[in-house]
Formats: sequence, C-alpha cells, structure tokens
Amino acid sequence: MTAISFNDLPEAVTELTRKVDELYRVINKVQPQETADQFLTVEQTAEFLTLSVPTIYSKVSRRELPYMKRGKRLYFARKDLEAYLQGGRVKTVKEIEADADQYLTKGNRRA
Repeated sequence: MTAISFNDLPEAVTELTRKVDELYRVINKVQPQETADQFLTVEQTAEFLTLSVPTIYSKVSRRELPYMKRGKRLYFARKDLEAYLQGGRVKTVKEIEADADQYLTKGNRRA
C-alpha cells in the first residue's frame, strides 16, 4: 500500500468512491438472482408480504397463497409470491379502454 500525500487526497477519494460504486452495482446485480429461487418460511413470508403470521395461515387455509408443505412445515417460493402480488394488479383506465376497443374491433358483439 502506498502512502497518499495531502495533494493526492482528492484523487484517492474519487478513485475510492468509484470502486465502492462499482461494488455496489455488482452486489445489486447478484442479489435478485439469488433470491428468485429462494424458499421462505411462514415468518419470512409474512415479512415479505407485510402481513401478520396468523393472516398467512388464514390465507393458506383458504388456499389463497401458493405454498408447499413438508411434514408440518410450510414453505413459500418467492417467485410464486411475487406472481401472487402481480395477480392483484388493478388495470388503469387506459388499459381498460384499450381492452374494450380490442374486444369491440374483434366483432365479438352480440346483436
């Protein structure tokens, strides 16, 4: 390691900041791929969905949440939970109008 003089300090800080930013980008690229195939426990699922643990059990008993069971333990695939959340997406007015226009132009109207 070389000694840094006072005059070299601004360049050294700039270089250090650049390297930290590069590490941050690398970490953020790797993180989502690792968690995509991750299985969560009931507690982790409750935290992920920002719901209480009893609510998770209630949704499981009503079969509202996709889950896997091994023995007495429940597991949830993160990608299934993300799909569950996406399924609750509400369409915008423009999307509804576009769907209506597409339906009407296909000739699916009844006379």
